[in-house]
Amino acid sequence: MYHGIVPIWKEEGMTSHDVVFQMRKILKMKKIGHTGTLDPGVAGVLLVCLGQATRLVEFLMDGDKIYQGQICLGQARDTEDRFGQVIEEVRLDQPVPMDQIDQAMARLEGEQIQIPPYYSAVKVKGKRLYEYARAGIEVERPQRQVRIDQFERTSDPVFVADKGLQYWDFYVVCGKGTYVRTLAVDCGQALGYPAHMSQLTRLATGGFNQDQAVTLDQLRQLAADQALDQAIYPIERAVQDFHRIDLIGDQVKSVVHGAVVDQDFFQAPIHSATCLFDQGRLLAIYGPHPSKEGKLKPLKMFPREEA
Repeated sequence: MYHGIVPIWKEEGMTSHDVVFQMRKILKMKKIGHTGTLDPGVAGVLLVCLGQATRLVEFLMDGDKIYQGQICLGQARDTEDRFGQVIEEVRLDQPVPMDQIDQAMARLEGEQIQIPPYYSAVKVKGKRLYEYARAGIEVERPQRQVRIDQFERTSDPVFVADKGLQYWDFYVVCGKGTYVRTLAVDCGQALGYPAHMSQLTRLATGGFNQDQAVTLDQLRQLAADQALDQAIYPIERAVQDFHRIDLIGDQVKSVVHGAVVDQDFFQAPIHSATCLFDQGRLLAIYGPHPSKEGKLKPLKMFPREEA
């Protein structure tokens, strides 16, 4: 069994589940999971965890993400991307000036409140929003707070006069739970027009970027060449930006056995999920105990004896 992270370049048209299904066949192992769904219409980096690394999924899902894409101004679609049905059109008589576009995008940086699209996997009363949408049932969509670190135009806008539409490319760095489709819609609203996201590619997630990713075809070839190590990153690489403590002395024995310990047991305080290392190897992730004040407990263990 392999243990580690494979940054996969998911091609447009595939689901994230398709990727996991194919990787189970390529690697001949079942313990494989991805770190958050990437829509079928979006190409880009999808982190896939193998073996013990599947215990990191919930933490890697919290990582920042980087995308490049395109906004279409003048037309709204029910899915908020190019794959949906047109639900509103307002023709532009003339192009919106670049400075107005840039100002609208800048106002969407920082902490923002988003309402997720109807065609999304967000759950309401036990059902996914897209299930309600497909059944034609309207429900109140829950607001969520998201963080946009950078949202900027990366191309000159293109005005298509005969269609009354305007397009431009963008680059965005955002936190967990951000719907970039909704960001495109909000940008249009700020400019006074309906809009949708006409293209999207994920360039990076969880500390891995497109240059480190491999396609499924490349992974198959590496498997045939018995060179899979070239594509699999160690668990320790995936947590290199996490809070960490290097263990000393008897701390190692206590952590290996998953002991609940006092807050002052380690040489530095722990207030959130913290990686504990012994000689460069990740042994566990510890955090505050949920019911015992002043205590720390293991959140995830990475036992040495697992092969």
